[in-house]
Amino acid sequence: MDAPQRPQQPPAGANKFPVLEIWDPSTQREFIKPTKKINEGPDVAKFLTSKAYRDIGIFVLQLNRAMCPRKYASDDGKDRIQTFQIGSEYETQPVQSIQKLQEMLARIESYIDECPPDQGPRRFGNISFRKWYKLLEERAVDLLKEFLPSSVLNFGPAGERDVTSTDELMAYLLGGFGSPQRLDYGTGHELSFLAFLGCLWKLGAFQDGKPGGDIERGIVLGVLEPYFRVVRRLILTYTLEPAGSHGVWGLDDHSFQPYIYGSAQLSRAITDTEPMPTEGSLVRAPKPAQVVKADYVEQERKRNMYFSAIGFINDVKKGPFWEHSPILFDISGIKDGWGKINKGMVKMFNAEVLSKFPVVQHFPFGSLFSWEQDPDASSPQQSVHMANQPTSTTSMPPPPLAAAGAGTAAPWAQATTMPPASNPGIPYSRAPWGPGHPVPRPSQPQASASSGRPPVTQAPWTRSSDRPSG
Repeated sequence: MDAPQRPQQPPAGANKFPVLEIWDPSTQREFIKPTKKINEGPDVAKFLTSKAYRDIGIFVLQLNRAMCPRKYASDDGKDRIQTFQIGSEYETQPVQSIQKLQEMLARIESYIDECPPDQGPRRFGNISFRKWYKLLEERAVDLLKEFLPSSVLNFGPAGERDVTSTDELMAYLLGGFGSPQRLDYGTGHELSFLAFLGCLWKLGAFQDGKPGGDIERGIVLGVLEPYFRVVRRLILTYTLEPAGSHGVWGLDDHSFQPYIYGSAQLSRAITDTEPMPTEGSLVRAPKPAQVVKADYVEQERKRNMYFSAIGFINDVKKGPFWEHSPILFDISGIKDGWGKINKGMVKMFNAEVLSKFPVVQHFPFGSLFSWEQDPDASSPQQSVHMANQPTSTTSMPPPPLAAAGAGTAAPWAQATTMPPASNPGIPYSRAPWGPGHPVPRPSQPQASASSGRPPVTQAPWTRSSDRPSG
């Protein structure tokens, strides 16, 4: 399939959707060496009102909306649909900033060949991963110097500084490739790499691309998708354990973002001035139920990020799909289209990644992603999973329950646009034991008397739809 042409420059109305701030290099900034701030469960509530949380939300939705298909009128007056796929020119013919990051990821991947896995008997966590990670640590500064412009690495007016932008970039880059101590990789590490890209955005690294969606597509297809390939090779080579996984009750052992951008790729086409659709699908898009068909997934994983992530699950797990991935199987029954799936994925990312202590506890905060209070944020709405964050005997008591209508200024409540501060925050919990259903999580699924299959835990946003029969 030929690479599609890039759509024309978006009209001014497209700028009404929030984008992550790009810092002014002429303004003096004080960079801060990123440090851990989330030490106990109650700290998560503070994170949910921080500038870092706000900026993560803006950046995810900015990338998400860019991946939604576009419709525009061609010269002959007919409507045309533009889609954005893996392997398109956003990956194969990128602007220089994207190309340099691709080269950096290829270099990082090449270190695997220098550190073959240990041959001793070991089910999970091959110790050679520590050798690989040590190489990355030792070479990280040189990598940044080789592949990033000096205007990014020495951001701001000239002068002596104890901490530079390079120090902040280093923390998020190294945090994006798993833990050498625990020999694991999970959504927290994925979040760190997203923050690395967000830092580059703020420092003006992507200004060689067209604004309004074009450069964002380059970031997703040209950097994030290659990053996922490197990570998947690391997982397979060193049998890395899932970090912060819910096991069979989680969406995916290692990743989450491919499901956001991949479902956006298949959502109903919009114009540059329309918000993200909350239902409907691209014409002739794959049906959600087709994720259970391994042969079909194998074809689609070359074009779509959602199916690419499903394909990796099929690479590492055996057995019926409904058995090893019941949440994804449940979502595959949605009848309201990929738009609804995308909206639910964004909300689920907020609840199951950003709002969970085991996932965000290692995220460091500096100046680019700041621990400071967002002045537009109000107290996060309490829920069962928020109230049950881990604590220690020395921790401060958790914050009081927020009023029913309280929320944050972050964008998760409506999933597609930045809502006012009064809208409810943290609105989503994957399973019936979430808000409004305070019952214990079952230790293992109970077999259905009629089918012999364990019942599939439904996400609340799938309940109006039937699950597929096979």
